[in-house]
Amino acid sequence: MSKATVSKLVPRVPTRRQQYSATTRRALIEMGEELFTEHGYAATSLDSIVAGAQVTKGALYHHFSGKQALFEAAFERIESDAARDITDSLQGHDDPWEKALAGLDRFLEVVRQPAYRRIVILEGPAVLGYARFREQSERSTFATVMDIVGSVLEAGDWDLDEEMVETFTRIFFGAMSSAGESVSTSDDPEAAAQRVETAIRFILAGFRALAEQGAQVGEASPD
Repeated sequence: MSKATVSKLVPRVPTRRQQYSATTRRALIEMGEELFTEHGYAATSLDSIVAGAQVTKGALYHHFSGKQALFEAAFERIESDAARDITDSLQGHDDPWEKALAGLDRFLEVVRQPAYRRIVILEGPAVLGYARFREQSERSTFATVMDIVGSVLEAGDWDLDEEMVETFTRIFFGAMSSAGESVSTSDDPEAAAQRVETAIRFILAGFRALAEQGAQVGEASPD
């Protein structure tokens, strides 16, 4: 076996400098997330972030072009963590209806978390711009919604092409995004979450009834 082949098989261990750089970047994101959540984007200064992370401003600019770039990194981490949590909640559910409800329950927990409420829902669209905000949101959670919607549609034995499945997914993705915003911005998030859960459970019950009746997508309503 050649040295070149051996070098490809052996995992590359990060250097001490690379480890330090990764630690610094993580500390900046964590401190940014904490301060953005507590004070908001406009009221959070770079000086307060570097002081809290115990790094220099030069170190911050080594990793990020400025405050907006750091905010986006915090946004991405929160969204990625949320998507992973929701995806994990789907594991072990073979029944598509139980799977959908498990995802709904976890989603409603996520949107009530302070960091998600402030950074993703309240300030994300304004700081990132609507187009960038939607792009980031879809990148992290769209696949999860498609997984849930796909399972529900398969329960009805509906033979739908990929374009139709994606259409259903986009409709539900938009509805869930709007529902999440209504919970996060409510003066009473617990009550708002309960209303959303009631509405989504009602919609899923309707889908289940259609599936059990053998109704077809696009089928004309009886006179």
